[in-house]
Amino acid sequence: MIAEPLQYPQIDPVLVSIGPFDLHWYGLMYLIGAMFAYWWGSKRATADPFWHKEQWQDLLFWGFLALILGGRIGYVLFYQFGTFLQHPLYIFNIMSGGMSFHGGMLGVILALAIFAKKRQVSLWQVGDFVAPLVPVGLGLGRIGNFINGELWGRVTDVSWGMVFPHAGAFARHPSQLYQALGEGLLLFVLLWWFSRKRRPVGAVGGLFLVGYGAARFVVEYFREPDAHLGLLGFFSMGQWLSLPMIIAGAVIMLLAYKKNGLAAARKLGGKA
Repeated sequence: MIAEPLQYPQIDPVLVSIGPFDLHWYGLMYLIGAMFAYWWGSKRATADPFWHKEQWQDLLFWGFLALILGGRIGYVLFYQFGTFLQHPLYIFNIMSGGMSFHGGMLGVILALAIFAKKRQVSLWQVGDFVAPLVPVGLGLGRIGNFINGELWGRVTDVSWGMVFPHAGAFARHPSQLYQALGEGLLLFVLLWWFSRKRRPVGAVGGLFLVGYGAARFVVEYFREPDAHLGLLGFFSMGQWLSLPMIIAGAVIMLLAYKKNGLAAARKLGGKA
C-alpha cells in the first residue's frame, strides 16, 4: 500500500495582529537571526582587541540594511529583470515580495568593504569575524519560507514528500527545510568549529563562501526552479549564482593558507 503524502500543516503566516500591525513569522525569523548576530557578535567583540562594541553595533546596523537593500535589488535583477525593464518602479514594490540571498550577500560585502576602508583594515579580517554569525539567520529565514508555504521543492515520491498549497496535488520535497539544515545548522556548526582556532586571515570568510555555495548548489536539485525561469541550461539560477561563490571562496582560502605558509617560512628563515 502506498502511503498518503504528508499535507502542509497550514500555518498562518501572521503570528499575531495588533490593530493594523501584523507580525509575520517570516519577519520574526529574521529578527531572531539579527538578535543572535548582535548577541554573539557583541560577545566576541568584547574578547577581541580588534573590535570596539560601538563599531560592531554600527557594522551590524549597516550590514543588515545592506542585506535588505541588496536582497531586493538582487532579486529584481537576477530573477525579474524582464519585469524591471518594463516597469522600473517594480524594484520599489517591496510588498510584492522577493529577496535574493546572493544579492543580499553582495550588499553586505559592499558594507564590509566600506567599513574596512574607513578603519583602514583588511576586508578579509572583517569578513572572518562576520561569517560565523550569518548561518543562524539564514536557517531561520528558510524556516520562515516553510511557514509561508513558499519556495517548495520538486515533485517526489519519498515518504516525507509534502503537498503544499498552490503547488498542485503532487507531493514535493520540503526543500526549505533542507536549506535550513544545510545553509543554517550545518554551516553554522562548521564555521563555529573552524573559527575556534586561529586561522589565516581570509580562511573563515572563504569557507563560508564555499560552504554556503555548496549547500545551496546541492539543494537546488531538490528545489523547484522559478516558474518564469526554469532551468538555464544544466543548472537553475540559484546554482549559477552559487558557482562563483564556491570558486571565489576556494581561491580565497588557497591564497590565505599560501600567504600564511610564506609568512611562516620567512619567520623560520629569520630565526635561522
